[in-house]
Amino acid sequence: MKILVIDDHALVREGLHQVLKGLDENVSVLQAGTCEQAFALADSHVDIDLVLLDYHLPDMTGLQALDVFGKNHPELPIVMLSGSANVQIMRQVLQSGASGFVTKSSLSDELLHAVRLVLNGDVYSPSELGSDFGALSFDGANAKPPLTQRQELVLRELLDGRSNREIGSSLNVSEETVKTHVASILRYFDVQNRTQAVVAAARCGYRPTSAA
Repeated sequence: MKILVIDDHALVREGLHQVLKGLDENVSVLQAGTCEQAFALADSHVDIDLVLLDYHLPDMTGLQALDVFGKNHPELPIVMLSGSANVQIMRQVLQSGASGFVTKSSLSDELLHAVRLVLNGDVYSPSELGSDFGALSFDGANAKPPLTQRQELVLRELLDGRSNREIGSSLNVSEETVKTHVASILRYFDVQNRTQAVVAAARCGYRPTSAA
């Protein structure tokens, strides 16, 4: 598992690194103090699983950085971190494409919960938003958000009949990461196994990579 942490304070980055070991003792944490450094790392490490992005950075705002990541690396889930618990900011961040928002005053367990949830393909809504987040829409009041680009890549590999290990090798990600994406795909199509997912995906127009 590889996570990119973006914050202009070295002590904060180191603290987050220690917290993230709660996910996996061997988690690989890349650190960047500016957006420029972060974009370079994202370009050179294609196997990043998640980004923790500070809302206040010296060279760009968190929202601006979120927009750049969305254009250049749309498959990367991003959790925004902020010292502010402003509900309007939370809502704006989530509507702009972030997969989660965590305040820096949160306990480490809450951050780990948010990261696990996002890695499973879900969206983490902070408690401060209450039920308001239900009003946030993607393309309509109750529209289901689309699969992420990474999930679509995994799905097409499933359609090719490849195993988790083969998919991991093909996409240059860990087998554990593939399992996480497969679980998200099963939930997305509301099915119980890979075979059912393949059938459901084919009905929705998805095709194997060999047919793309």
